[in-house]
Amino acid sequence: MSLRLSTVILPYRRWQDGSRSAWMRAEQLGFHTAYTYDHLSWRAFRDGPWFGAIPTLTAAASVTDRIRLGTLVTSPNFRHPVTLAKELISLDDISDGRVTLGIGAGGTGFDATALGQEPWTPRERADRFAEFVPLLDRLLTEDSVSFEGDFYSAHEARNIPGCVQRPRLPFAVAATGPRGLKLAARHGQAWVTTGDPRLFENGTSEQSVQAVHGQIEKLTDACVALGRDVNSLDKILLTGFTPDGARPLESLDAFVDFAGRYKELGFTELVLHWPIPDSDFAADQKVFEQIAMEAPAQLR
Repeated sequence: MSLRLSTVILPYRRWQDGSRSAWMRAEQLGFHTAYTYDHLSWRAFRDGPWFGAIPTLTAAASVTDRIRLGTLVTSPNFRHPVTLAKELISLDDISDGRVTLGIGAGGTGFDATALGQEPWTPRERADRFAEFVPLLDRLLTEDSVSFEGDFYSAHEARNIPGCVQRPRLPFAVAATGPRGLKLAARHGQAWVTTGDPRLFENGTSEQSVQAVHGQIEKLTDACVALGRDVNSLDKILLTGFTPDGARPLESLDAFVDFAGRYKELGFTELVLHWPIPDSDFAADQKVFEQIAMEAPAQLR
């Protein structure tokens, strides 16, 4: 099984000031998918420019033809399933069926309080996520949906003509806990992880690989409980959050060694951050592009 390479392009630049060219270049380099973060602002970028995910992806769809496009990830922190479904159906139509929805429970960052609410506890986030994903699934596959839940409601919500991709666009569910993994097993076409955040600062590469192996074992158990083959889910690693840091992007050989370890675990896709100077995602653009063009052949 070959390992696909994708990229995530953070929406921190104006469209005409480098953002447009990055999305076009991502397609030229042969990346499988180009994702963007779906936040209102994010970490060190909070006090600088930051643009919306869905409009950015819509613009990207207009300047590309083949590359898949997606969020990594969307969360309930500031989204509602009814309005999100309408936007996703529109984006899927504009891109002619090239959209993947990365979706997760969200965290405690700036998105969690931007609408004036108190940040939710981990359990509250899990409760909302457990209702959000099944409702969004229905909204993207049924012409009319009515639903009354504990957190979300829909009253005769119309979504005609539905997605270009049938029965709907794919979900890539980010999860490591039991409830999230169950949602990935039931509703996902892919599963997403960033590794074990507890190992990021003081862990080792070997510990990270073992931790992710444990996550896959739990995903397998969730699939077995639902009668699903875990191999029917793509497995996506969003890189940059393991103890390896930026080291895999220092050279082609370093990346191939890094990627090979995760391919052996069964991953089907690795996502690399598009280089951003003077940030945690700083990398040599030439080396990055060499990896994009040459690494896939070495990872088949």
